[in-house]
Amino acid sequence: MAIALTTLLLFTACGSPSTTSDDEKVVSIGWLADLTGPASAASQYPHNVLVDFMRYANEEELIPGVTIKLLWVDTHHDTALELSGYRRFLGAGAPIVTGIFDPDYFKKILAKDEVPMITLAVTAESIYPPGWIYTIYPTWAESFAVWCQWVMDNWKEDRPPRIALMGPDTLAGPPAIEPATPYVESLGIEMLPSEFVPWVPLDTTPQLLRLKERGADYVYLCPIWTTALPVLKDAQRLGLKDTIRFAGVENTQAQGMLQALGHDAEGYTVPRTCPWWEETDIPGIQLMQDLRRKYGGRFDFAGDEANGIVAGAVTIEAIKNAIEDVGYENLDGRAVRKGLDNIKNLEPYGLRVITYTPEDHRGSSNIAVYQVVNGQVVRVSDWLVAPIIAP
Repeated sequence: MAIALTTLLLFTACGSPSTTSDDEKVVSIGWLADLTGPASAASQYPHNVLVDFMRYANEEELIPGVTIKLLWVDTHHDTALELSGYRRFLGAGAPIVTGIFDPDYFKKILAKDEVPMITLAVTAESIYPPGWIYTIYPTWAESFAVWCQWVMDNWKEDRPPRIALMGPDTLAGPPAIEPATPYVESLGIEMLPSEFVPWVPLDTTPQLLRLKERGADYVYLCPIWTTALPVLKDAQRLGLKDTIRFAGVENTQAQGMLQALGHDAEGYTVPRTCPWWEETDIPGIQLMQDLRRKYGGRFDFAGDEANGIVAGAVTIEAIKNAIEDVGYENLDGRAVRKGLDNIKNLEPYGLRVITYTPEDHRGSSNIAVYQVVNGQVVRVSDWLVAPIIAP
């Protein structure tokens, strides 16, 4: 009950639409984020960036004559709170919902309600076959496939590399990546059985020793940096860093992990969908930093929060397209979905190019491998094209 009341207060204080005059045009956007709970380490930074960007969108009038009202709920990684927050957004008239959670079970609900969703937690089941769920980058399985191709391109031994997945037994853990197994095995990789640990594990010694016995060359960690950090500390304690190389999904290469591990993070690789937060030569990264300084008070980043800029820009573009097509008075979920479908070659502040087609709701298929080199996160591959890996 305490959690539910807290969420209601957050929604009321930060999101509920205010009374507007008859001539004021307001469009509400729903935002579901796990700001507390097991996934909070991954959600709070893109949340801050998205909130900043929506303030910026209103100040700069990115949709002329229209004010964006961002409604948000802290879902605590709880399905019931995700569903109740979604229903409140619809009750407030939001024609589009965004979020950071596993949205597979929303597919039928969104189709029934005719409301599109942009998700930042991408499983194959959520976007294949394409429906009312959209995203801004490839699935976790497709990103893993690109990373595996990079491994093969740099593999020097005569035998296949042996790779294992490690993470919690949830939709965001190894089960989200395992659909890539047939594809990566076709590249010449030997996939070992996955090892499962809690979201924030206390001791991963048994799992790591099993992987050592199986001869793992790489361990690929998921889904967030607070999962990866204890594993890497245990690997160092067990003396495994010289025999097993470690990598993981994008968020695992976060600033918090780098600061906690220091030199022990050296060599860690991830497939990234967006540039690292220090690449300020890219306009979107500089904008993100400028907005944090202006609005946030705290200037801190994890590593993948620039996706908040991209998700915000795509949402704004879809709404703008919809208003131009049907008018503000007729704006609804169906119109915004058509607005998403009409996005072609949108380049939000140099962060990536977004295009949606009826067959592909990923928006972008580009992935680059980043590695910790001399304590710095640097790009070590070209921007590569991720394959489509449907369930």
